[in-house]
Amino acid sequence: MPKFAANLSMLFTEAPFLDRFALAREAGFDGVEFLFPYACEAQQITERLRRHQLELVLHNLPPGDWAAGDRGMACDPRRVEEFRAGVALGLEYATELGTPRLHCMAGIVPPGLDPARARDTYLDNLRYAADQCRPHGIALMIEPINHFDMPGYFLNHSWQARELITASGCDNVFLQYDIYHMQRMEGELVNTIRANLPLIGHMQLADTPGRHEPGTGEINYRFLFQQLDAMGYQGWIGCEYVPQGDTASGLRWRAALTA
Repeated sequence: MPKFAANLSMLFTEAPFLDRFALAREAGFDGVEFLFPYACEAQQITERLRRHQLELVLHNLPPGDWAAGDRGMACDPRRVEEFRAGVALGLEYATELGTPRLHCMAGIVPPGLDPARARDTYLDNLRYAADQCRPHGIALMIEPINHFDMPGYFLNHSWQARELITASGCDNVFLQYDIYHMQRMEGELVNTIRANLPLIGHMQLADTPGRHEPGTGEINYRFLFQQLDAMGYQGWIGCEYVPQGDTASGLRWRAALTA
């Protein structure tokens, strides 16, 4: 049976962020993830993790100005120094929180930028971030995101991520495979996951259309979970979806689709 982690940026939003850790434990989660911890003191989050005996499995490096539309900056050659400062801040939090994986968002390609230069900048930044993460035993994740939800995002396909991981030459860069995004971009979920399994360091889920909980859309999650077990996937799957109603009542899918 897969190991599910509650994404506290998406689930239990009925409560303030720091109160969501207790709600995740009450709902039976052993692991949590979230997009960004930077609005809180690291010690506040550490205390919640310890109090509720939760494992933090992932968070993102700083994305830039999220409210202004930034979705990372790793492909933008104008922002290399800002990116490196973000890596330092992300590692400061990750080492305090015990985070084993950091997601490096590629960012939206600036208008007019040569795609080859965006790729070169992204690779240079990946190598830098991976080198900074390695002494701490932290894996760096890259995640293809669908271009319907995030137009202009640099990284959209699993094959593209695989090529970049190989080109990086880094042994601690892995694919963050989001089932929702890849269903929208590629389909062929089982075969694609099987082909990329050695590179997959983390997974996330939501159904489509709507990005709601499993069982609300077109993805056959019962079959997919069985296939993941058969493949021997041992990692976490982050529940990164928008509940149709309140979070707790929407969690019935876990028992319904994994029995």
